[in-house]
Amino acid sequence: MIRKLLTAAMAAILFAGLCLAADKPNEDLIRDRVMLKVGSDPDAKVGDLGVEMKDGVATLTGVVETQSQKDKATKLAKKVKGVKQVVNNIRLRDKTAK
Repeated sequence: MIRKLLTAAMAAILFAGLCLAADKPNEDLIRDRVMLKVGSDPDAKVGDLGVEMKDGVATLTGVVETQSQKDKATKLAKKVKGVKQVVNNIRLRDKTAK
């Protein structure tokens, strides 16, 4: 009887742990969602977009023409579920270089 109760309790604990883990998307999935959201937006237009994720922090890299495009990339990345913070290392294109 005790053995059955312990087995049932262990199964419940394991199931609860799996449910909690399922609520947290992994960082590769979050990175892919940020890449898709920022990369597909016609207003952001980030060249060579790169996204690194660590502990919910999305670090963006790439090149844009204007500050408003850079700001738009930050706003879009912040909207992705699982992103806690955005570090925007996107550079403005040097218009003097040819």
